[in-house]
Amino acid sequence: MGIVKLVSVAVSADMLEEGLSYPFNGDSALGRIIIGGLLGFGSFLIVPAIALMGYLVWVLDGAARGEEEPPAFENWGDMIVDGLKATAVTIVYGIVPFVLMLISIFVAGSGGTTGNETATGILGGIGLLGLLLSFVALFVLYYLIPAALTNMALEDDFGAAFDFNTIKQVILSGDYLVAWLIPFVLAAGVQILLTAVTFVLVLSIVGILALPLLLIVGPFIQFYVQVAAFYMFGVAFGKVVDVPGAVTEDSAAL
Repeated sequence: MGIVKLVSVAVSADMLEEGLSYPFNGDSALGRIIIGGLLGFGSFLIVPAIALMGYLVWVLDGAARGEEEPPAFENWGDMIVDGLKATAVTIVYGIVPFVLMLISIFVAGSGGTTGNETATGILGGIGLLGLLLSFVALFVLYYLIPAALTNMALEDDFGAAFDFNTIKQVILSGDYLVAWLIPFVLAAGVQILLTAVTFVLVLSIVGILALPLLLIVGPFIQFYVQVAAFYMFGVAFGKVVDVPGAVTEDSAAL
């Protein structure tokens, strides 16, 4: 068991190191990060957010195929189309927990209109249970959706996002679990750090003056973390599934 744990830690460390360095690979790293950060900054306009989602789908595709450099920001029309597909996949998968959440809130709220304390308690309990189940479902989807999007990207087919045979094979693998846990912890850590820094800055006069700078830099940091995380998702998928046209060490040497 000790050897297995050591190997697991080593694999996790290697994956984290590769993921964190991946956004900087290639000659156009700075330009990509600037463009990605600007898209994140303008996400409230919706179209930039869709384009950014399409780019992240491309990251999944390239990482699963073993490509060492992030994709370039080009062919914007195709990128937006892929972003729309990814958004649609996310919406479809999110329908069940969203509907369950709405029903749970309605059931819990309707308890107060009965005028009966027993009925209020029962309906409130049912509503609370439904909310808990909906949050569990959302958590499961957060785990599943990167695999679904990767399969869609590799097959270049919207329906592949719902190929549950392939997706199940991936999400039940140890490689994918590790690849999911690392970005989850990384993203949570970055978010906590940014929140803490923002809180500290708000409490000081100098900090208040520096706060706008943090708000400007934030989208660029977020883009970097997203690319690193999606790279790890894609690599894990490629380790489990036989990806046509994948770049191997031998082909890369040629």
